[in-house]
This record gives sequence, structure tokens and C-alpha cells, in this order.
Amino acid sequence: MLNTILLLTGEVKVIKLFKYFTIILSFIGLTLSTAYADPIKVGFIYIGPPGDHGWTYMHDQGRKHMENQLGDSIVLPASFMENIPENADAVRAIRKLASSGHDLIFTTSFNYMDQTLEVANEFPNVMFEHATGYKRADNVSTYSARFYEGRTIIGHIAGKMTKTNTIGYIASFPIPEVVRGINAFYLAASKVNPDIKIKVIWAFTWYDPGKEADAANTLINQGADIIVQHTDTFAPCQAAEKAGVLAFGQASNQEDFCPNAHLTAIEDVWGPYYAARAQAVVDGTWASTDTWHGMAEGMVVMSPYNAKLMSADLIQEAINMEIAIKDGTLHSFAGPIYNQAGELVVPEGQNADDGMLAGMDFYVQGIDDELPQ
Repeated sequence: MLNTILLLTGEVKVIKLFKYFTIILSFIGLTLSTAYADPIKVGFIYIGPPGDHGWTYMHDQGRKHMENQLGDSIVLPASFMENIPENADAVRAIRKLASSGHDLIFTTSFNYMDQTLEVANEFPNVMFEHATGYKRADNVSTYSARFYEGRTIIGHIAGKMTKTNTIGYIASFPIPEVVRGINAFYLAASKVNPDIKIKVIWAFTWYDPGKEADAANTLINQGADIIVQHTDTFAPCQAAEKAGVLAFGQASNQEDFCPNAHLTAIEDVWGPYYAARAQAVVDGTWASTDTWHGMAEGMVVMSPYNAKLMSADLIQEAINMEIAIKDGTLHSFAGPIYNQAGELVVPEGQNADDGMLAGMDFYVQGIDDELPQ
């Protein structure tokens, strides 16, 4: 009888221990699930509307790609706030996302840089990704694309196709990204056509269809027979089509809006980057980095070349340039390169380094325009 009691007492102790162990395991499992398996919340700040079919449109396409790739790993749909000015309004918008449970926030315009840093300092456990900027922190990464590689190709095309030797260029703001693009375009165009001239209008806006169209019309009235833009809508291309001249799209394939003017476009492909960075947050491997990818990595691609407007030989030349840029045998800023003052800035046999490109604040020799300060 005593042995039976002792045996039963031992069984009770074992059962109790098992229950306690099960509770501990359940708690550990719940903790791990909360840390690694709960969907993260991702947000985006846009300078314009997703319907601009340019810069913001392509960021929004990237957001959708990220959603498709990560599925239930993120809260669907990912949040976005559009038409956010690059001023104190941006601070309020970014802070709104950060304070409402977002784990990762993408701010998608250059002049969100200081605003992003300000909010990031307030929310050290939120991760931020700033497009085209250069200021980082432990919880702030930067990323951009080498758009200038595409501008080398469209410069070559323009130099070959212009009949008036006058190219109209609509620029947004005099920041290194835009200045770099103008220089890359001109260097390539003047290489195949030494007589080429480039007229630049600074719109001081990223998104203003009316202002962009007016700039295009002004340039056309000044003799430009090809319109280039570094603004965000298809309005310049439509103005070019209406006037019977040629144009290049911006950020996305805009051929549907101006099929008789659109030669090609430089497309910004953000989706794989957005998916990778969100996955890093899910995996717990996210770290502050600086990313600057181009054609070789697939972040910059060219829209189809318009065979109705371009010769087969010229299309092949453009394709060959793409291949050469990807394999490194063609660089947009290969020396010798001189600035407007005639000073040698890139010697022969060398390429401009990323430091010079990232901070480019000068025009190359041959551009007859004054760079705004």
C-alpha cells in the first residue's frame, strides 16, 4: 500500500513537472512567434501621386512587388502617403507612420533627407530607407539608382537623331542627381554630334504637369526638336507629340501617352530592392547601408526602343551600349572631362569616382547654361 502511494505521488510530481515544462515551452514559442513571425508594417512617403506614371508610379509599383513577394510576412496592403511636400509637412507625415506601429518606412524623394533623420532620431526602433540621399544613421539606410547610365544612352540617341542640333532639357532641382544626368546626357550626345546644343529649363518642381508642359513648349519654340526631362509626369512627352517633335519618357515606359514622340525611357525598378529590405526586417538582419545600383543589377532598365521612329542600326547601337555599361567596358564619365571653366576634372584613362558623381555640382565643358546655386 505504501509503495502504491509513493508511486502515485511520484506520478503526480512528474505530471506537474510536465505541465510546467509545457507552459514554459509554450511561452518560448509565443515569444519567438512574436519576434519573428508576426507580419511587419511597412509604409511609404511619396512626393507625388501614384498615377503620375513617372517617379512615384514606379515606387508604387515597387511597393506592390514587395507585397507580392512577402505576402503574409507584412501587413497588407502596405501603407503610403502621397503628395507630401518636402518641408515640415514631411516631418509630420513620416512621424505619423512611425508612431502608428510601422517597422519600416521608405521616404522616396531627395529633400526628405533631413526630415527622415529627424524622425528617425525620435524612433530608434523603426527602420528607415531614404531614396537618393546621403545621410545615414544606425536606423537609416540610403538607396539610389544610377539613372545617369540611361542618360548616356538617350544622349547618344539624341545626338544621332536631332535635325536642329538643339535639345531641350527640363530639369527639376539643381541637386547632384539631376546635374549628373544632364552632364551624362551631354557628354554622350556631343561625342557623336559635336554641334549639339542643350537648352535647360529649371522647373523647380518634381510634379507639376502644367508647368512641365509649358517648359516643353518653350524649349520647342526655341528650336528644340527633342525633349528630355527630369521631372515626373508624361506632360512634356505629350507636348512634344502635339508639336511634332521627339521625346524621352521619364522613370517608366510612357509610350502609351505619346506613341509618336516617345523614343524610349529610363525605367526605375525598385521592387526587388523593396522586397529584399523588407525581408531583412522580417529576418532580423536589416542593417544601415548605402545602395547605388544601375543597369548591371537591374535597378535601371531601358524601355523598348521605338522602331517606328528609330533605325534598326541605332537601336542596335543602344543595345550594345547597354551591354557595355553592364559589363563595365563603357562608363558614362570616362576621361578626359573638363568643367565649364576648362579645368580637367577627370584625366584621360580614368573614370569619375563615386565621390565626384555623388556630389556633382558643376556642368561639363560645352553646356551653355548657368547652374543655379
